Amino acid sequence: MKGNIIKDVFFDLDHTLWDFDKNSALAFGCIFDESHPSIAIGNFIEAYIPINQSCWKLFQYNKITHEELRYNRLKHSFDALGYSISDVEINRISDQYIDILPENNHLFDGAFEILDYLKSKYKLHIITNGFAEVQYKKMNNAKLTPYFTTITNSEMAGVKKPNPMIFEYALDLAKANKESSIMIGDSLDADVQGALDVGLDAILFNENKSDTFTNIKQINHLLELKKYL
Repeated sequence: MKGNIIKDVFFDLDHTLWDFDKNSALAFGCIFDESHPSIAIGNFIEAYIPINQSCWKLFQYNKITHEELRYNRLKHSFDALGYSISDVEINRISDQYIDILPENNHLFDGAFEILDYLKSKYKLHIITNGFAEVQYKKMNNAKLTPYFTTITNSEMAGVKKPNPMIFEYALDLAKANKESSIMIGDSLDADVQGALDVGLDAILFNENKSDTFTNIKQINHLLELKKYL
């Protein structure tokens, strides 16, 4: 694929460039150290990661609201630990978490190196299902913003990946053609299949090496993008 036809490269943000799990653990650690010191952060994060992913999947397909996502992922995690906590306190922690989360700025290994490499060759863009204000803070604090020509979030587009309309919105905003564009993200469903369904090429960032897919392009480290771009 390495050739001259690609002009625009679209990235997902969370779990692709921005290390959500690491930054999330730091945010919860800060909150629990202050107000719930008996919670073992490692045990909480072990429960939280799959629950959060499950809630995001429901949110992605409009099966729960933004407010239900923020509440349910915490409530179900505390329930999994058998930790008794009030709804008022869950909502307080949820607000704290949203405030603290974007203050952390850990990126996946090789993020800046690959962005520096790509920026001289292509126009770079973001397509994210995350909430606009939080995503902008993440990108600014992590010094990612200058790399990207456009940033599309689901609030702007009115729909979430893998809905084809968010990809069409992003392409229009970027003044890009799908035939000369490619999407890179960690979600097989939202990022890769969503892009392929509208005619964009796509690469799966399979950092956890959780599955092996023979019919799609995939990388396990960001610097492996040099094989394709």
